[in-house]
Amino acid sequence: MAGRIANEQFRSKIMSAGDAAALVEPGSKLGFAGFTGSGYPKEFPQALAARIKEAQGKGEDFKIDVFTGASTAPELDGALAETGGMNFRTPYQSDPILRNKINDGTTFYSDIHLSHLANQLTYGYFGKLDYAVIEATMVLEDGSVVPSSSVGMNRTYLELADKIIIEVNEWQSEGLYGMHDIYGDIAALPPNRKPLPILNPGDRIGSKTYQIDPSKVVAVIETNDPDRNSPFKPLDDDSKQIAQYLLDFFDVEVKAGRLPASLNPLQSGVGNIANAVLAGLKDGPFENLTSYTEVIQDGMVDLLDSGKLTVASATAFSLSPEYAEKMNDNAAEYAKKIILRPQDVSNHPEAIRRMGVISCNGMIEADLYGNVNSTHVMGSKIQNGIGGSGDFTRNAFFSVFVSPSTAKGGAISAIVPMVNHVDHTEHDVQVVITEQGLADLRGLAPRQRAKLIIEKCAHPDYKDALLDYFEHAQKVANGQHTPHDLSQSLSWHTRFLSEGTMKA
Repeated sequence: MAGRIANEQFRSKIMSAGDAAALVEPGSKLGFAGFTGSGYPKEFPQALAARIKEAQGKGEDFKIDVFTGASTAPELDGALAETGGMNFRTPYQSDPILRNKINDGTTFYSDIHLSHLANQLTYGYFGKLDYAVIEATMVLEDGSVVPSSSVGMNRTYLELADKIIIEVNEWQSEGLYGMHDIYGDIAALPPNRKPLPILNPGDRIGSKTYQIDPSKVVAVIETNDPDRNSPFKPLDDDSKQIAQYLLDFFDVEVKAGRLPASLNPLQSGVGNIANAVLAGLKDGPFENLTSYTEVIQDGMVDLLDSGKLTVASATAFSLSPEYAEKMNDNAAEYAKKIILRPQDVSNHPEAIRRMGVISCNGMIEADLYGNVNSTHVMGSKIQNGIGGSGDFTRNAFFSVFVSPSTAKGGAISAIVPMVNHVDHTEHDVQVVITEQGLADLRGLAPRQRAKLIIEKCAHPDYKDALLDYFEHAQKVANGQHTPHDLSQSLSWHTRFLSEGTMKA
């Protein structure tokens, strides 16, 4: 790997992951690279987990606070959470072990909008950051560091941390050099902020590399480990139907003159339905598409290959193993059409609003009035987190939420009288889609929304019960603007907890 670490100062810091982990003291705050299973350090977190376990075996209380870009992978979140030594975690996660630790009270978790975390760290809300632990593709002779397959929070962690640990991963393609756009002026404190100079998704405004103070680097670890990404599920009929409703909606908006034939820049959340929408766009009539989003998925790569998508701006990849290899093999070519930015730029509210980005995100449930829960299951348990969905939803040209109408074999309805947790209020949610249909909520009052959501989006097994609740609520509510019977509004959730189904 001599060619991957071309700077002598960085080469002099090469050591094993275990030796690097030995530098970390209990109580440390560590900012890790990583976003949706890409670009995260692979070996240091496992070595740190082993150090924590060893200390615990001696009766020592060894806990750390962990910051990332978003979700990572088992080698990071899973390994550290399993020790029980992760005291605090932010801003987004999806690891099952970590989720259990959060929900059983072992780990404190702060679920933060992804565009907000850099600001909050810079303002000092979380105290001093001790370590930045990032993954890099290579270190150039002048000491500049080439990012790997995600950017996420790395720029902020590198700026704020007292000490830096770098994993240089030979698995990451050298062709990634030139794909990144690291813009830093956004980090200035108010009132010294500058407007974000992005007018179009393809605008480049920053540097290709991280500029790092070499005196802060305490360890460089050589690795050759792949990103941990899961294959996407085969597209099912529900996903295809939801995608078709959205594509038909785009067609209506174009014909109404509210969208150009090339649409507005697209944001797509992670998951099977999002990939189905992207697949539909590949076969659809829309040309010269652009994307200003968080993650690049398999379907977006296909759109780029087809020529339908001209540019994709994001902060990370979320690719199946097959497509991750494809990206590695052809990274230099994809770098002509893909831009990876820090997440406070990729998710910047002002840019999203000004460019008129169309947002499409998944949900756990929506209620009769258009409030959306995207994070909590049955009131108290976190699932993953809000991620960047709020960054895009509130500022989108129009905001879309998608979900199958039922879960758990029909025992759970995704359309409920009242959501058990509100992440996106009725004021921000404009379109709700299930495999049953599409509800366009724009310009409607709450009671008008309720009728439309029940008619278009509810599963037939729950439609009558929703209508019954709505009619009952109008009779007993203390006001008719957003009628609820507060004694029954969450009864579907309590019924599921006691009986295993929402059905009466």
